[in-house]
Amino acid sequence: MIFKRIGLIYHPLNKAALDLAKEIAAYLDQAGCGHWLGSAWDGERLRGQMADTDLIVTTGGDGTILRAAQAVLPLDIPITSVNLGKLGFMTEMPAAEALELLPKLLAGDGWSDYRTVLEAEFLPHDKKEQPDQSFFAVNDVVAARGGIARIISVACHIDSAHYATYKGDGVIVASATGSTGYSFAAGGPVLYPQSADILLTPILPHLGRSYSLVTPADKTISLKISTNHQATMCIDGHINMSLSTGDVINVRTSRHRLHFLRLRQPDSFYVETDHKLKGSRT
Repeated sequence: MIFKRIGLIYHPLNKAALDLAKEIAAYLDQAGCGHWLGSAWDGERLRGQMADTDLIVTTGGDGTILRAAQAVLPLDIPITSVNLGKLGFMTEMPAAEALELLPKLLAGDGWSDYRTVLEAEFLPHDKKEQPDQSFFAVNDVVAARGGIARIISVACHIDSAHYATYKGDGVIVASATGSTGYSFAAGGPVLYPQSADILLTPILPHLGRSYSLVTPADKTISLKISTNHQATMCIDGHINMSLSTGDVINVRTSRHRLHFLRLRQPDSFYVETDHKLKGSRT
């Protein structure tokens, strides 16, 4: 694989992330490789840079990758990442080793790690006020209460079959990649990263089921909202929309996948996950 144009995406509130991105840019200059630099929070500009880009390198943490993914999808542009965050479930290289390891990736030593992506279709109850919209989600789609601490009701269907109506803080629909995030904090299981299954996890349900459901990749999970107070839909922790009674969110696996470029051994997930979920680094 030959990389002629590389995008460098950094966390704008982390000075070390910008400094490292500039160091990588200087290395790419010396190597005669084209590149561009952009903030992870400037989604529109990033999307405009994707044409003819062969590789994305992020400097930050998992949140930086999630924002970069919104700019990359649905394109099949590989992402590799330098970890300047905390745990870094999706990141690839420690910051101290980035300039040493990057040449190996550019020389073709990496392998492709494809991850299932979810698609969320938002169907507002009042289509005159809001149009239907769709979103990609790498980690999760969350329907939850807003700023007022009052429960909401979420009726969950698996395809056409009613599964449960949760009354509580909300519901999480997560991919395998997102299974180590919010869903895990809410009591959900951890899935192998390349799994195509979908997780349905309630958030603090009142007098209801408190366990997660693992559904096959070919199922659609439908969430219908009922609330007298504030509620919100959140995609990957940074795309937010207000929800009202009668709104529906349909979540299914996308035909597009997110492409990571890795150097770590494929079985490193088993070695590192227990340490990371306990809040330590390997």
